[in-house]
Amino acid sequence: MASPGGACSSGSSSLQNSGSEGDRDMVDQRKRKRMQSNRESARRSRMRKQQHLEGLSAQLDELKKENNEMNRNIGMTTQVYLKVEAENAILRAQMAELSNRLNSLNEIIGFINSTNYLVFDEAQETQMFNDCGFMDAWSGIPFNQPIMASADNDILMMY
Repeated sequence: MASPGGACSSGSSSLQNSGSEGDRDMVDQRKRKRMQSNRESARRSRMRKQQHLEGLSAQLDELKKENNEMNRNIGMTTQVYLKVEAENAILRAQMAELSNRLNSLNEIIGFINSTNYLVFDEAQETQMFNDCGFMDAWSGIPFNQPIMASADNDILMMY
């Protein structure tokens, strides 16, 4: 009986040993699969990271180009603005000069109109207009009176 029991007990221990080895093999196989899966996951993660970095690099290049273009536009706009400002200053100076001239001429006309020494008759009226049909204000001024210039306004004064 010892031999059948011994055979049985040795058979049972061999079954236990083969079961343990099978479990170890499965555990090892699972570890290898897990390690392989982790390697693949890490590789995919590195690739995603590399693609993201390349995308950011491309975006940086594009933003640099846009920034350079905007700086060029700002420079050109500033030049145009400065040119317009200079032209505007010239026009303001010309306007001030013309306004001063107009005021002087208006004062002269006012002085001429205030003297009231022009006598209008048909003969003189025809002489008061020049060939172009414009009024010749100087035709009615007597030439024997002195004409004085004022230093203040460059206005001609008659005495």
